[in-house]
Amino acid sequence: MSLVSVQGLSVTFASDKGPVAAVRNVSFDLNPGEILGIVGESGSGKSVTCRALLGLLPRRATVGGRILYDGRDLAGAAAIQAVRGREISMIFQNPASHLDPLMTIGDHVAEPLRFHFGLSAAEARAEALKLLESVRIRDAAARMDAWPHQLSGGMKQRVLIASALACKPRLLLADEPTTALDVTVQAGILQLLRDLNRESGLTMALVSHDLGVIAEICDRVIVMRGGEVIEAGLVRDVVTNPQHEYTRLLIGAQPGRLPQMAEPQEAPAGLFELKDVAVHFPTRSGGMVRAVDGVNLSIHKGECFGIVGESGSGKSTVARTIVRLITPTGGRVMFEGKSVGDLAGADLTAYRRAVQMVFQSPFDSLNPRMTAQQTIAEPIWRHGLASKSAAMARALQLMDMVELPRSFATRRPRALSGGQCQRVGIARALALSPRLLIADEVTSALDVTVQAQILRLLTRLRKERDLTVIYISHDLTVVRKFCDRVAVFQGGRLVETGATADLFASPSTGYTRDLIAAAPDMDQAMAERA
Repeated sequence: MSLVSVQGLSVTFASDKGPVAAVRNVSFDLNPGEILGIVGESGSGKSVTCRALLGLLPRRATVGGRILYDGRDLAGAAAIQAVRGREISMIFQNPASHLDPLMTIGDHVAEPLRFHFGLSAAEARAEALKLLESVRIRDAAARMDAWPHQLSGGMKQRVLIASALACKPRLLLADEPTTALDVTVQAGILQLLRDLNRESGLTMALVSHDLGVIAEICDRVIVMRGGEVIEAGLVRDVVTNPQHEYTRLLIGAQPGRLPQMAEPQEAPAGLFELKDVAVHFPTRSGGMVRAVDGVNLSIHKGECFGIVGESGSGKSTVARTIVRLITPTGGRVMFEGKSVGDLAGADLTAYRRAVQMVFQSPFDSLNPRMTAQQTIAEPIWRHGLASKSAAMARALQLMDMVELPRSFATRRPRALSGGQCQRVGIARALALSPRLLIADEVTSALDVTVQAQILRLLTRLRKERDLTVIYISHDLTVVRKFCDRVAVFQGGRLVETGATADLFASPSTGYTRDLIAAAPDMDQAMAERA
């Protein structure tokens, strides 16, 4: 008998423009002890389906169909309340948004024990410590009284998992639990979930837009698009013999399946050089954070140079130092033989035009009050390169260049998808005809098909405009396909650099080997299942 049986589930949201069908006639079974993957891109309905199982939908949602849990119909608030948190738990995509900043880590894990089982504060605290240790929180006893802001993203996710497991549920719903995490942290979370399944028989539904993640740990998978299930089956069958064209598109967009975009370079001409660059930040306690410490790098004209490393490795700090958003504590950034730190007046203005940056989160880096066309046009007229009307006309041409329909010109960021916003950010960066484009984690939170589109776009623009690109990422699989050379950062230091093919074939440090090994690889996962 299935633990969960979803029969004809539909979810419709009321809106000012009429009803929006987010989920349509979705049916599937989830068997005891298995891990079911639910895969699809943004807007496919996968997260809404998951939340519907626990009644975590807004009031404007209308739900149809049946959800049976262990033979019981979860219709009505009372039925869902009886199992929510106790028999069925959920962990969410962004742990920072789901941890109360005013509660300690220990209290987050102890709270469900006190609510569902009536344990005393001391009893709940003792159990919370065991749970934190079970999800491999280092120095768990010391972390009990820490606040969420004092933990890394991976640690926060482990806290959410510990809280979800507090009542020993039979079913765990995991909604994008590793998105935007470093590859080594992601690997650790996936291994933890796999171990929980094997050791305790915990049944799971894992929601993801990444088939590589699904292939790592799931038994079966359902593929969703436009609110519907378009394909379902054993993971190995769906990946090796997909029946639907959309599934084939998802598989082909996996980073490991992308064509090689990096090309051998002719004799390199120097463009940038970092000489013993250091960036140190003082702390409130009087200490010092060495964000970047003694980095030496050369970046060649026309190449795509990858910078990889985990969160806090210093890679984004290096980028911001190059564009003079951060002043280095020591060392120099050289551009065509001139010290960037010494530039002033017209020389500095020319440098700012020559070096542009595209940021990780397009929603945070775009003005919500400005349309796409206004956003792209603004740097043109502000630099005095054209009148406002001419700049607006040029913006439309730039939209063509980044393959963004002109019909989107009057849309503001809230009316654009993540990939569309990122195209606006790229067009804005290109508006001043830069010679160097810094792309800082520009695809890390995008669907795999959109990620592939952005990478192809950058490859084309690089050729057409003779761009030098610095591509910053924690995803080594993407870097392997896209970059000519790569530098590996750890703890603010440069630990390894070289031609991409050479570095991947023969990494010289254990840290680089760990990064490469931790990257989800759909094909390798399938080979291991054979």
